[in-house]
Amino acid sequence: MDKSSLNESPFPKLSLDEVLELERLYQDMGEKSLDRKFFQEIAKHFSSSSNCAAKTPLSWQQVQQWFKNKEKESQDNLSDSCNLENGHKSTSSSKVKPDVDLSDLAFEARSSKDFAWHDIAMFLNHRVMSTGELEVRVRYAGFTKEQDEWVNVMEGVRERSIPLVPSECHKVKDGHHVLCFLEREDYALYCDAHVVKIERRIHDPTECRCSFIVRYIHDNTEEVVRWNRLCCRPTQEESVVFPTPTCNPILNPIESLWG
Repeated sequence: MDKSSLNESPFPKLSLDEVLELERLYQDMGEKSLDRKFFQEIAKHFSSSSNCAAKTPLSWQQVQQWFKNKEKESQDNLSDSCNLENGHKSTSSSKVKPDVDLSDLAFEARSSKDFAWHDIAMFLNHRVMSTGELEVRVRYAGFTKEQDEWVNVMEGVRERSIPLVPSECHKVKDGHHVLCFLEREDYALYCDAHVVKIERRIHDPTECRCSFIVRYIHDNTEEVVRWNRLCCRPTQEESVVFPTPTCNPILNPIESLWG
């Protein structure tokens, strides 16, 4: 399927929580006839939020156009799904509902180009696939628009990992999922890993002397690292997103990742 043929949002700088809020409103509207007042209220709400202080305010006409585009997209997807033998359908029931307030969260995304995680500087766009899955176009922190990438929200977007500090090394346990800074001669990337073993040593709160043996998920290799190469996941209960290990895994040099 040519993903580029799907209708895209006309708003280039909506945050993920704003995108999900619009998706929820679209799902909840049902057969209701939407008037100008409805669109004005949404535009006012988004434009007055703290996250929009540095952005150009949305007009009610833009909000109205978003709903028109979304309706057309849903109709097109429904028409396409009727021709699929597997019976997949893209209907309003597949829209994503936000379960939590995401306005104060920071996110990271896993690039399909290197299977490493990068901080997200901005959510640029979104689209709902014919399967009902949501994809977002992201700009990575420290990179330009030439490296923007579409990422599946369920598979490749998560709350940002937290750098480990010396005073909290005791919170890291054997088996924990961490993000580890993998440094080689020609590349340096943040990759998923498991903590295999911790060699703890007595130290003060400003400098951790413990050693952490980690196993990288992408190739099952192990390495002994210090605290300053580790980032912890906000919770250990969440579902962990791992790339499938390959027989001969290769991480591209950092210079060629975005070529």
